Amino acid sequence: MIKKPFKTIGIGVAFSPNLKANLYEAARLALFLDCKLVLIHVGKESEDKIKTLKIILNPFKKDNLNYEVIFKSGNPVDVILNASEEKNIDLLIIGAAKQEKFFTYYIGSIARKITRRAKCSLLLLINPSLERVPCQHIVVNGLMDPKTEQTIATAFYIGAKLKAEKITIVEEIKQNEIHVKIDDDKSLRKTQIVKERLSNRERSRINHIIEDIPEEYTKDIAIKSQPIFGTQGYSIGHYAQIARADLLVMNPPTKMTFWDRVFPHDIEHILNELPTDVLIIQ
Repeated sequence: MIKKPFKTIGIGVAFSPNLKANLYEAARLALFLDCKLVLIHVGKESEDKIKTLKIILNPFKKDNLNYEVIFKSGNPVDVILNASEEKNIDLLIIGAAKQEKFFTYYIGSIARKITRRAKCSLLLLINPSLERVPCQHIVVNGLMDPKTEQTIATAFYIGAKLKAEKITIVEEIKQNEIHVKIDDDKSLRKTQIVKERLSNRERSRINHIIEDIPEEYTKDIAIKSQPIFGTQGYSIGHYAQIARADLLVMNPPTKMTFWDRVFPHDIEHILNELPTDVLIIQ
């Protein structure tokens, strides 16, 4: 069985033009997932701020939204991460720019720094909306990794709760697994055979993972397995973009060195140019 992955959702609150849309998205998700919502504001408490938040969230009062607001001063990244641990937040929502320039990428935006350091799952929102936009298509990574089984299971849990229509599991196969140099028709055919074998291997592995997921989370969702060959991270991000996915679900980033940050790989490709909203499962 899939244990309930999320009990408390947190969101960093800034009094910006996106405040209302961000809070609406967070409140709706908390209700869909039956979670408590914690609003984290980096700054001093004031009656005006509390009043503004109450007015924005008033439409959700009838649905018995359970929420609290905390105010803390300090470095935004440290405040949000510390508050997340203190309040046992297991899903943190943060706003993120769709595309970052290299200088911003190199220095690291608040969203990127939180992504690298957070111990809980993260939802990066790029287009928050006041009106709910149905989540119809979810793309999830199918990497050969110990964390992938939980990531896929959580994607199906989210899909069922949000009533998604389709989940595509993308298995990124590295080009170096082919081991064939293409220089004539014979080598081209050999390459195609190798690719087909690798694709069948990945489909079989993914099918075994899906078989262990309770039927209540899979029965009403169309499931597609999609092997792709290319650079890990970049390939699935590009696929999610062209497939017009509403949500991309990924494994957490690996521990990075300085050079990994200068020359992006894996999930860093996703963070550099977010193709859609991204959920990173810890």
